[in-house]
Amino acid sequence: MMKEFIVNAINYDKKIVTTAIESGADYIIIPKEKEEEAKKLGRVKFILADKDGNLTDDFVIITIKNKKDEEKAAQLAKSGKKVIVRTTDWTIIPLENLIAQSENIYAEVKNSDEASIAVGILEKGVKGVVLETEDLNEIKRVANVIKETTEEVNLVKAKVTAIISVGMGDRVAVDTTSLFKRGEGMLVGNSSAGMILVHAETEESPYVASRPFRVNAGAVHMYTRVPGGKTVYLCELEAGKEVMAYDIDGNGRAVVVGRAKIERRPMLLIEAEYEGKKLSAVLQNAETIRVVKSDGTPISVVDLKEGDEILGYVEEAGRHFGMKVEETILEK
Repeated sequence: MMKEFIVNAINYDKKIVTTAIESGADYIIIPKEKEEEAKKLGRVKFILADKDGNLTDDFVIITIKNKKDEEKAAQLAKSGKKVIVRTTDWTIIPLENLIAQSENIYAEVKNSDEASIAVGILEKGVKGVVLETEDLNEIKRVANVIKETTEEVNLVKAKVTAIISVGMGDRVAVDTTSLFKRGEGMLVGNSSAGMILVHAETEESPYVASRPFRVNAGAVHMYTRVPGGKTVYLCELEAGKEVMAYDIDGNGRAVVVGRAKIERRPMLLIEAEYEGKKLSAVLQNAETIRVVKSDGTPISVVDLKEGDEILGYVEEAGRHFGMKVEETILEK
C-alpha cells in the first residue's frame, strides 16, 4: 500500500510548502492562520495547527520518552487517532511495538534514510512519515522513497510452445504518464498464474514512431499486475489508476495510467512453458508488439518462433478479485 507523505511546515515557509506540493506530499502541516495563503500555492490537503499545537484531521503528535508515552500513543491509535510518533532518540523499537498494535502510526523523520527504515519496519511499515526539515532537496529525496512504489518479482525464462492466430479481438494500449526505458514493460496473462512480459513501445520502427510511454498490452480480458501484489483486468485500467512496470531483472515500479485505448485488432495467442507451468497471452498481431527474449532483448511477435525463450512470471496461488489466495483454481 502506498505510504502517506507529510511535510511539517509549522514554521511556515513558502519555499518549503511549494516544494512539498511539487514533490507530491499528501499533507502539509501549517499554522491555521496561514491556511488561505497556502491554498493559493497549490491543491493539497493541509493539516492545520493551532497555537497550542493541536492538529486537525484527527492527527496528534506524541513525543515518546518512556513506556508510558508509548502506551498512550497506542491507545490513541486504537481509538482512531492518527498518531505522529516523535522520539528524542530516533529508534525503531517503539515503532515496532506501536505498528504491531495499530495501523494509524506515522513516524516523524528528518531525512530519507530514516524514512526508508520507517516504511520497512515489520515489513508493513508505518502508515506514513512526517518530514521535518528546512532542506528542499531532502523533501525531494524523501518523496522518492515514499512515493515510488517498487517491488521485485522473479522472472523466468519460458519456452514458446505455440503462436496461434485467433482472429479479431479488443486490445488495450496503455498510455502512461511515465516514460519506459528499453527493457521495461508490463506483465500480462490469460491467467494470473502465468504472465508474459510485453515490452513498451520504446523501439523505433520503419512503420511507426516509438511511443516510449505506451505498452500495447493485449486483449481486454487479460490480467496485469498493479501495486500491492494485486491484479486487474486490462479493461479495468483507466486514467489515474496505477499499474506496475517491470524491467528484465524483475524490478517493478508503479506508473500512472494517462489513457487506455481499446481498439479492435487481429490477435495472436502466445503460449509458453516453464517447468511444466503454462504461460499465455493474447497480443495484437503487429510488428510493433514485442515480448522480451531470455537475453533481455525485445523481439516482435511477428518474428517469434516456437522454441524461443521469453521472459515471464509464474505464481502458485489463485486469485479472488485480484487478491492472491492459496487454493486450487484451474484456468485454461
